[in-house]
Amino acid sequence: MNSIIIGIASGLLIILGIMFLNKLDKRIMYGLILSGIGWLYVGFTWSDLKSFIITTIQAIIFLFISYYGVKRSLYIMAAGYFLHGLWDLAYDLFPDNHLIPPHYDLFCLSIDFTIGFYLLVIQYRSIRK
Repeated sequence: MNSIIIGIASGLLIILGIMFLNKLDKRIMYGLILSGIGWLYVGFTWSDLKSFIITTIQAIIFLFISYYGVKRSLYIMAAGYFLHGLWDLAYDLFPDNHLIPPHYDLFCLSIDFTIGFYLLVIQYRSIRK
């Protein structure tokens, strides 16, 4: 439970931090975060070739999702965050899941979902204006 609370708090801190960076393009900032979080798994799994290949493929997929989210729509970006949260849960089903730190799945999922919901709210509000 602590990992979820810390993850939600971290997600909110990320959102607040980006809000204060008025001069930067927020869409690009969220895209950079989404593309970067996939590569964390690569760093955790470099010692096992099979896991390394799988996590590299997922990192490349999230890189492209973030690219298209930046170019086209925050809905795509939000979907990328939700999909990454699901990836966090699904990685527990892999045989070499011990390569990831304990409770990282729930921590990362809660950050991903917090940011994903925020991006949905931003997109919804911009359409309603």
